[in-house]
Amino acid sequence: MFSGSWYAGYDPAEITPLGSPLMETRGGDSSDQDTDRGTAVEFVYRLTAADFEEALRARARRTPAGRAQVLMGPLMAAVAVAVLSMFQHATLPLWIVTLVVCVAAVSWGTVRGLRTMARRMSSVMEVYGQCRMVADDRGAVTTGERASSSIDWSAFREYLETPGLFVLLGGDRATSVTVLPKRGAHEHADVDRLRAILDRHLKRR
Repeated sequence: MFSGSWYAGYDPAEITPLGSPLMETRGGDSSDQDTDRGTAVEFVYRLTAADFEEALRARARRTPAGRAQVLMGPLMAAVAVAVLSMFQHATLPLWIVTLVVCVAAVSWGTVRGLRTMARRMSSVMEVYGQCRMVADDRGAVTTGERASSSIDWSAFREYLETPGLFVLLGGDRATSVTVLPKRGAHEHADVDRLRAILDRHLKRR
């Protein structure tokens, strides 16, 4: 179903409104959950497949676990071609052409697998519709159209930032990714405030 071993064990049921498998989920309205939370910042957004793809690509480029998982397929293909060429006594030009073709095919499959995962994660999130996330120094409370959830920052190890997203990382698995779109901010200053909150509690990758 997916290309590359890093997709093994993916369970769409792990995804919750904030995109984390570690959340506590409650029913509907959480208007009383975000009161008395001190200085807070609010984001309102609807997650898309493009958001998850951007997050997974950033993780693959900028984290050791992501790079290792993405490079595993091409590396295994290169080793397989080298071993096969030794047994077949292939000429150097043929070996090079075969290596390039195999690595390119596996790399293309990895990209396709990433897109497939992003679409599946997005489809799980569709049932939550528009989400309202309120964050402060204690954590974040997210309310969707049909469910709500809360999480402490201690559930994450680090975060990274892309032009359109904050991506929170909770572990080495690709599904341990939480996506916060910057477009959900009411004003640009809210993006800066959320970044400051994340910097106080998480390592920036």
